[in-house]
Amino acid sequence: MRVVAGLLPLILGQRASGRAIPVRHYGSVDVFLEAIAGADGGVLVVDNDDREDEGCIGDLTTLEVANARLTGIIIWGRHRDTAIVRSIPIAMFSRGACARGPVRLDAREPEAFVDARIGEEIVTASDWVVADDDGAIFIDDAHIEPVVSAAESIRDVETQQAERMKAGVSLREQLKFADYLHARAADPALDFRAHLRAKGGAIEE
Repeated sequence: MRVVAGLLPLILGQRASGRAIPVRHYGSVDVFLEAIAGADGGVLVVDNDDREDEGCIGDLTTLEVANARLTGIIIWGRHRDTAIVRSIPIAMFSRGACARGPVRLDAREPEAFVDARIGEEIVTASDWVVADDDGAIFIDDAHIEPVVSAAESIRDVETQQAERMKAGVSLREQLKFADYLHARAADPALDFRAHLRAKGGAIEE
């Protein structure tokens, strides 16, 4: 599982998930149209090299992606037409906005649809994407089942913990934090995560 921070949703609370559709941008919209031409759902993952001098996707491309029934757009770079894009029913995550559209036209690489660099991560069509207010997570096929299983387990444990906290049982009580401090005094090498595993806690896993 690879995590990329610094990707902001245009609307708080938006979420996107699905198979990654990687594409590199070279200045022209046709690369996006080609990337989604045969897509069956998924998330368009755009590598624009984190450029700050152009908004590589605007309202028309966003509407085209939404009409193609993709679930979201992730841009390692900037978008434009923010007000209109917010009215289009698709989740978009980017590094921010730029009023100017692309004016360049670079040569397309053979790997245009093979992979996309998002932050320090290389994303391919073998990856699944989950994005929300906290950023984006990329998971390859080989690890999707154990990651989803672990995430669901953590969600269930922490939901129960939150409900108990609302009922007046502190997190320290639930995690037997006093016991941990006592045990650590006897064994300074004891770490909190080992204690959590033993007690069924999940907040740091």
